[in-house]
Amino acid sequence: MTTPGTPPEHEGLDAHLVVDRGTFHLDITLTAAPGDVLALLGPNGAGKTTALRALAGLTPLTAGHLRLDGRNLDRTPPESRPVGVVFQDYLLFPHLTALDNVAFGPRCRGATKAEARARAAEWLARMGLADHTAAKPRHLSGGQAQRVALARALAIGPRLLLLDEPLAALDARTRLDVRAQLRRHLAGFEAVAVLVTHDPLDAMVLADRLVVIEHGQVVQEGTPSDIARHPRTDYIAQLVGLNLYRGTADGHTVRLATGPAITTTEDLTGPAFVAFPPSAVTLYRDRPTGSSARNLWRCEVAGLQTHGDQIRADLAGELPLTADLTTVAAAELGLHPGATVWATVKAAQTHAYPA
Repeated sequence: MTTPGTPPEHEGLDAHLVVDRGTFHLDITLTAAPGDVLALLGPNGAGKTTALRALAGLTPLTAGHLRLDGRNLDRTPPESRPVGVVFQDYLLFPHLTALDNVAFGPRCRGATKAEARARAAEWLARMGLADHTAAKPRHLSGGQAQRVALARALAIGPRLLLLDEPLAALDARTRLDVRAQLRRHLAGFEAVAVLVTHDPLDAMVLADRLVVIEHGQVVQEGTPSDIARHPRTDYIAQLVGLNLYRGTADGHTVRLATGPAITTTEDLTGPAFVAFPPSAVTLYRDRPTGSSARNLWRCEVAGLQTHGDQIRADLAGELPLTADLTTVAAAELGLHPGATVWATVKAAQTHAYPA
C-alpha cells in the first residue's frame, strides 16, 4: 500500500530536479501518483517556472533525474516526451482554427489528418466547444482560449500535464467559471498534473497536494488543508492569510525570540509556531479593562488597506500583526496611520504546533 502522493513502483512521477542557472540553484524532489494534481507555489523567483521547464525538457537538468511511469526522460527531447503543456498565454497558433490547433499535437505524433481532426473534435466537444471548432483564436474569449489550450495539451494523451499559471490571463468573473471547469477536467485526468501558480485559491481548489518552493528549495508540502492550518514560513502565512510567529513553547505559553509571549490552548514544549487569523484580533483605542483575552499588546497603526469588504490594519509594535475589522469599526476607532491601539487575541483563537 502506498501513501498519498507516493507513486507505486514504475507509475507516476519521480523527479529530482537540480538546475544551476548562474547564481540561482534549484534542488527539489517531486513525486506524484497517477491521478494526482500537484501545485507548485512560491514567490517570484522561487524556481517554479524553472521546475516546470525542467519537467517539460525545455531546461536541461544539471543533476538529478526525471522518471515518468518508470521511463527515464533525462535525455528525451521535449517533443518526444509524453508531456502536455498549457502555457500562461496559451500560445495558440493564430492562423489555425480551434480544431487544427488541437489536432496539431496528434499530427506531430504520427496521426493522419483525419485521425487528428477526429480526436480534436472529440476533445473540443468535451470542453463544451463543439460550436467553436472553426473559430480562430482572435475570435475566442479568454475562457474559450484556455479550454482550447487545455484540449490541445490533452489530445496527445500525456502522462504528465503541466499548467503554467493557466488562469492568470482571465478576468475575475471568467476566472471563477473556468476554475470550476478546470477542476472537473483535472478530476477526470488519469495521469499526473503539475500546476504552477501564485494564486493560493487556484492551488487550494485545483490541487490535491501543494509543494511550496522558496529560493529553489521545498520549504513545505502537504494537503491544502494541512498547509493552510500549519504554515511554516512567513510567505506561506501571508499566502493563507495568517499571522505567524516562531518561538519556544513551555506549556501554554510560546515566548518569541524577539517580542512578547503568546498564550495558547495547546500544551507544547520546545520550538513552536503560533498562528491566528487577522479576524481573531480585536482592537481598542484605550487599554481594555474588562477583556478576558490573555494576549494583549500595545501597537501603532502602520497602514490601512481595503481587504474585500473589510479594512485590514497593519500594526507595528511589540508584536507586529495584521487585523481585520469592518469599515464601521475602523471609523468608530478613528484609525489612521500613527494611531495607538491595543490589540487582543483570545488563546482559543490561536493555534500552536511544533516548529
